[in-house]
Amino acid sequence: MRPHRPPRHRRVRRRGARRRPRVRSPRSAWTVLSAQTIVAVVAGIAMWAAFPPRNLWFLAVVGLGLMAVLLGAGRPRVRTGAWLGFVFGLAFFVPLLPWIGVYVGPLPWLALAAVLSVFLALFGVIAVLTMRLPVPPVWFTLSWVAVEGLRSAFPFGGFPWGRAAFSQVDGPLLPMASVLGAPGLSAAVALLGASIAWLCQIVVTAVRDGEHHGRAVVRGAALAVVLALIGPICAIALTPGTVDRNVASSSAQVSAVQGNVPRLGLEFNAQRRAVLDNHVRQTERLADAVRSGNAEQPDFVAWPENASDISPLTNPDAAQEITAASVSVGAPILVGTLVMNPDGRPTNTVLVWDQERGPVDRYDKHIIQPFGEYLPWRGFFRKFSSYADMAGNFRPGSGSSTLTVPGRSGPVQVGVSTCWEVAFDRSARAAVDDGAQILYVPTNNATFGRTEMTYQQLAMSQVRAVEHGRAVVVAATSGVSAIIDPDGMITAQSGIFSPAVLSSRLPLRSDITPATRLGSWPQTVAMIIAAVGLLFAVGRHTRFSFRQRSPHRRVTDPASADLAQPVGQAVTKDHAGPEDQTKELGGIG
Repeated sequence: MRPHRPPRHRRVRRRGARRRPRVRSPRSAWTVLSAQTIVAVVAGIAMWAAFPPRNLWFLAVVGLGLMAVLLGAGRPRVRTGAWLGFVFGLAFFVPLLPWIGVYVGPLPWLALAAVLSVFLALFGVIAVLTMRLPVPPVWFTLSWVAVEGLRSAFPFGGFPWGRAAFSQVDGPLLPMASVLGAPGLSAAVALLGASIAWLCQIVVTAVRDGEHHGRAVVRGAALAVVLALIGPICAIALTPGTVDRNVASSSAQVSAVQGNVPRLGLEFNAQRRAVLDNHVRQTERLADAVRSGNAEQPDFVAWPENASDISPLTNPDAAQEITAASVSVGAPILVGTLVMNPDGRPTNTVLVWDQERGPVDRYDKHIIQPFGEYLPWRGFFRKFSSYADMAGNFRPGSGSSTLTVPGRSGPVQVGVSTCWEVAFDRSARAAVDDGAQILYVPTNNATFGRTEMTYQQLAMSQVRAVEHGRAVVVAATSGVSAIIDPDGMITAQSGIFSPAVLSSRLPLRSDITPATRLGSWPQTVAMIIAAVGLLFAVGRHTRFSFRQRSPHRRVTDPASADLAQPVGQAVTKDHAGPEDQTKELGGIG
């Protein structure tokens, strides 16, 4: 016979008393972290798939929504947030940036992906702490925008590649860029994903706890729905055709020439004369089409970056060839070239080459590319790669960001963002502030082969078009060249590594979008609010941790007094006999 065991009497927890925290076993905690890590990897891959050339814009919402769940549900630890952010970053940046190492090996590519992932680890830390404050989706969004802004400025001038805004060129949120710029578009993506995730969490919690009719649940769900709809509603309201916009009073016929390069790789410039000849040849074909009536006479022709790395300012043969092309087509040519300056350092330059007067205006690239056009810490980085010394020693330009191009109907103000510059908010904004009526992006992607880099950069030009309400002409040495309307739609596009001529009549705009007027203020304000929220959350977290660890804290809540009893005195209720339990329950038995 089994020995008789006295019945166990469970202590009845008083209403409002605190629950004892559950302590997970190490194996259970490891299982949970492993599952979270897998979800973070899935979120990173979803984020990558949202970018060109796939353009599955909605996956950016899904990816950030999954991260909002991981960083906001269950109050994870700070180190857990850092780990999940880092894993998310690796799963995102490693497949996004292989073009970095296509000709120089995997080390620069993987090192850059790791550095950018550290920024997303910081995002995980900030989000974990601030999402404990009221309205978690707002704090998730502010954390995302703040870290995007930080990594777009630091170190070495920043690396804005992979911002959420650049994944939305085919999505309904794109018009948001005209109000709050690229940071506002990124914020709309993050807010939509986090709000949907928050709404799902509220519903799941309500079903699990049986709180279908709780006022708090209803209020939280309503707020989540409102936050999720803010971005789409604003974007729909700003879509062309539903909002009054100033119509351009004039237009210009513009042609973009893609001459192609003789061969792929880092050594393509060894045949600089062949690259120049290719662009002259395509311009002559355009001139033939104009004379035969198959093409409209252009107001100006846009050549790409490095179209003539033989400077026409010092080489008479190059000057003569460019002048002949300009005379043949009957229009000035914007020539991407390299100019050696008196200090011995070159500038990445665009010259306005007039058929009669030669060079009449000049733009020197303002934001030069680290590890390409110059090498920071040269003595340090040359230890890691034999390609380090191939980086140039370029000098950044200064002055206006626009070129005055003589056109048939009067001068046209053309804003320039050369290649790398288009990734930075301040470049296109400076051009529009200087009076740009059209934006021009000369670029050379030949050094990145047949990778996805050119499509990712093209998406940035589309965002700039919407952000500032300007048509954009993208002239690439080897592709992809494109002509983009002010609403971000591509009206003409070339193939990659094939010669092409694109022509279109583009509006000359002078109106200013709210994004241009506000400038960097939205992102600055978001970063300040995120920093204040982080300090407040850290202070509150520190005070809570101190109270939890203090063995002699004073207990003021009678309902939880039993949780604060010394270990030797915590036996009065749990080990009470049947008679004592009957008294405690009011004699019911």
